[in-house]
Amino acid sequence: MGWKSLDDMDLHGKRVLVRVDINVPVEKGQVTDATRIERIVPTVHDILAKGGSPILLAHFGRPKGKVNLDMSLRQVVPALRHALMRSVALVETLEAAEKMTAEVAAAEVELIENIRFHAGEEANDPEFAQRLAKLGDVYCNDAFSAAHRAHASTEGIAKYLPSCAGRLMQAELSALESALSKPERPVGAVVGGAKVSTKIALLENLVNRLDVLVIGGGMANTFLVAQGAQLGASLCEMDYLDTARDIMAQAAKAGCRVILPVDGLVATEFKSGAAHEVALLGPDTVLDADQMVLDAGPETIKQIKIAFEGLKTLIWNGPMGAFEIAPFDTATVAAAQCAAERTRNGALISVAGGGDTVAALNQAGVADDFTYISTAGGAFLEWMEGKTLPGVAALIK
Repeated sequence: MGWKSLDDMDLHGKRVLVRVDINVPVEKGQVTDATRIERIVPTVHDILAKGGSPILLAHFGRPKGKVNLDMSLRQVVPALRHALMRSVALVETLEAAEKMTAEVAAAEVELIENIRFHAGEEANDPEFAQRLAKLGDVYCNDAFSAAHRAHASTEGIAKYLPSCAGRLMQAELSALESALSKPERPVGAVVGGAKVSTKIALLENLVNRLDVLVIGGGMANTFLVAQGAQLGASLCEMDYLDTARDIMAQAAKAGCRVILPVDGLVATEFKSGAAHEVALLGPDTVLDADQMVLDAGPETIKQIKIAFEGLKTLIWNGPMGAFEIAPFDTATVAAAQCAAERTRNGALISVAGGGDTVAALNQAGVADDFTYISTAGGAFLEWMEGKTLPGVAALIK
């Protein structure tokens, strides 16, 4: 794979600079979802167990290179202490980190204040990266979710220190490489969501790597309209009909079977419990002007389940319909539960990622059953698009 893990590093007596992503939601000074904090615990504990001293580098929000106390990491310290069950000292300035006060030295874990308070961070300024590097002896990147950014703390610093992946980064890379780089075949993917325009590169990359591609959500409407369907008030990107046709042509050339909805739940209102009916979908479909396709229908769900039965690897990004409101979460939940069951039975490797995806799988009650769920958003998508991530490339020397 080309990158080192914590297992390859001698950390005894070493100061370990750890880039983490603890950019968690906070309301009224309280962390409302500590998932990202919980996921860095194995890395920090391993460093401590190996005799190292963790110094955490993290961002919070978008302060644009200026100090903004509304975006201070002080807000996450209590949740960090709770998750790590270790003493944590917030180092408010780089100058304080360089001086290493007695109070800071006494803590088991150091957290340096929001790294984006410095303009040199997002500019990936070499002098700033060197300044950071002098704070430690080893660099550990455990922030896959920030690996698509070429910033000083994600890419620049690796040029000046022995570098490795943390446990979360290691898990992310291993899962994604097993799903896309060297998957057990047949391999398929579910790509859903509202718009084709946000996932063109993803679709173009996947159709050349997959055996089966399931397209759902609002973007499926664009593909159906591109084939001749008239879908009334359904979400559709008319400017991307040619793009949809091109992707279908690429899939056919590559031998990738594309599954589009053959039926759907149709309503005239976008609200929970809206009156709806099942309509057949295809090139000849003509819906009324006020009708909207809000979810895939029962026959489509059957076809997806049958397709899943033939897969050994599944990648999932995006919901199948308007999963936020019942009953238009039906297809997403049914397909997710099918994938989860096959994963539990050892028949399927399932890797999922993206904000809406994680929310949808949590709603379906199957998040714990997938082989791996990435908490990364943009980085997950860019990896799936086949792009080189600067934060990953920096670890491969």
